[in-house]
Amino acid sequence: MDTAVPLRRNVAFQLLWIGGAVSQVGSELTRLAMPLLVLALTGSPGWAGVVAGARIVASIVAQLPAGVLVDRWDRRRTLIAAHSGQTLAVAVLGALILTDQVAIWHLIAAGVVEGVCWAFVGPARTTAIRGVVPVEQLPSAYAQEEARNHAARLAGPPLGALLYGFGRAVPFVADALTYLVAMICAVAAKVPRRPAGQQPDAEQPPAARTGMVREVLEAVGWLWRQRGLRAVVMVVMMLNLLGSAYLLPLIVLVGERGGTTFNTGAVMAATGIGGLAGALLSERVGKLLPPGRLTVVFSTVFGVSIMAMALPFGSWWPMAPLILFSLGTPAFNVVISVVITRMTPEAMLGRVDAVMSTAGFGLAPLGPVLGGVLAGVLGGTASVAVIGGALLLTGVAAGLNGDLRRFTGEAQALV
Repeated sequence: MDTAVPLRRNVAFQLLWIGGAVSQVGSELTRLAMPLLVLALTGSPGWAGVVAGARIVASIVAQLPAGVLVDRWDRRRTLIAAHSGQTLAVAVLGALILTDQVAIWHLIAAGVVEGVCWAFVGPARTTAIRGVVPVEQLPSAYAQEEARNHAARLAGPPLGALLYGFGRAVPFVADALTYLVAMICAVAAKVPRRPAGQQPDAEQPPAARTGMVREVLEAVGWLWRQRGLRAVVMVVMMLNLLGSAYLLPLIVLVGERGGTTFNTGAVMAATGIGGLAGALLSERVGKLLPPGRLTVVFSTVFGVSIMAMALPFGSWWPMAPLILFSLGTPAFNVVISVVITRMTPEAMLGRVDAVMSTAGFGLAPLGPVLGGVLAGVLGGTASVAVIGGALLLTGVAAGLNGDLRRFTGEAQALV
């Protein structure tokens, strides 16, 4: 790999990025179209939650085995196979919708297949990026990844609503095509099949092979010994739990202040606006503070921003604090992604990525439940204030953790 080649001319990475960008836009198309379809078929918001939950649960359950298998298997073929599975699942679903034969169990099954495939795509992409991008270019690579994420979240839902208006099957057919593009890009990128010097699993002597549980525990043990990174994971767990809890109370808050549906959508879009702008600044922001202190600052600003949304300044006001903390989200994500990719021994990168994702997002599905309960009991404004206060306390607790404050992104010895 030639470190002198600028990232924009790194063909393998740019192919991976294009495939990821196109497929994420496709996923955002169906994120809105799927509940609309479920409501049209059943009239039940509960079933919409079941379909969405099936995908999340499948992804979480498959995450750790997927991380182990990504480290064992040919990584290029694994990424291609995962995208192929996504393509097939959504294409079949689109065909069923088009022929008016779709049933609720088809939607659940498609969600499960997609969730399992996503569990493989995550660590496979992480190892692929590590394999094709020089270490000194990782911040730029992950900044480009963040820009993709926020742009897709901003453009995908309205485009999905537009396509759904042309026909129920249209967003799903479009999504299948985007997964096909991602698969073709993965084939063309020709990422390394496995870390340098590592034999394929089938060629390793029996004594060199270990059980799946033992391999997961090896990654967990390595992560546990990295005290600073371990503290980051604990903070991220709380940020994801509370960050997924404030959305429903925010919707209620806007409604309490007389906001319209358009008003609510515009407020929610603020995270995409701030995130996209922040992605362009993420490399510069990431250089200002070491990872540990950045974690403390980000979690504190997150809490203050959510609390500020409760101030009585009208239905449009929450956009301002949402944009504020969203500006810092890409920098935080980029810094932590780079730290993990640099610190982790390449032979266990898939497993560590899976462990980090499972730990970091394990509590996130409880967030909407927490937010709904609080909004029902306290109302939107008070609930937002409570959740913001909990985030602020998370920031304070992070600041009191010496291991986190001193964390610079260097790995500790494997002892």
